[in-house]
Amino acid sequence: MSNDDKIIRIKALIDDQGITQSEFAKRIAIDASNFSKHLTGKLPISDSLINKIVVELGVSKEWLCSGNGPMYASTSSTTNDGHNHIRTLTLPSGAIVPEVRNGAKVYGLDVTAGNLGRDRMFTDDLVIGSIDVPFINPDCSIVKVSGDSMKPVINNGDMIAIREIKNPNLIFWGQIYVVLLEDYRMVKYVRKHENPERVILRSENKEYDDIEIEKRDICDLFIVENIIRIDNRI
Repeated sequence: MSNDDKIIRIKALIDDQGITQSEFAKRIAIDASNFSKHLTGKLPISDSLINKIVVELGVSKEWLCSGNGPMYASTSSTTNDGHNHIRTLTLPSGAIVPEVRNGAKVYGLDVTAGNLGRDRMFTDDLVIGSIDVPFINPDCSIVKVSGDSMKPVINNGDMIAIREIKNPNLIFWGQIYVVLLEDYRMVKYVRKHENPERVILRSENKEYDDIEIEKRDICDLFIVENIIRIDNRI
């Protein structure tokens, strides 16, 4: 496949992720100006660049190189809307180190419970350590989830790596988000509503009904990038 075809697929991937070109470069640990040169054809789409994208984002190498098959590798979790976006990782308890290193910070916080305000959720005094492993963006925050509304995709006690969405209008429909309202926090699929001023919050567990809310009532929005299960037997 030509260099141009790979550029087209990388640009499609950036759009699918709902982030800017610079943010994409940061996530795959490449200089933004050099990445721009790759996308304009001034630099070739090298094997090294392809491998960075595959490893850091869970993208299918076959799709990236040839356009065949799904965009994301089969090791990613599949949402109830058919999108492969979230990688589920099973890690040993030792993966959480008590020091804050180069990895993602782990907060002693249940993101679906409590009444902490947004300004108190991600403060340094709540950091209990960090996780530095492949596939988890070090810019993410890692928090705990309780409840069974997203079971079996996210189980009670699982942890999730989340990244703040600066523009709540840029929603990837069908993806899982942490949604912060004024007095409530939820982990849900966010679905498109026929009214553009509203969204539908959907659970994986079919025993829970859909919730319809006004977009303006969303105080903060965090996309779920990883589901993390700690196995003490490992």
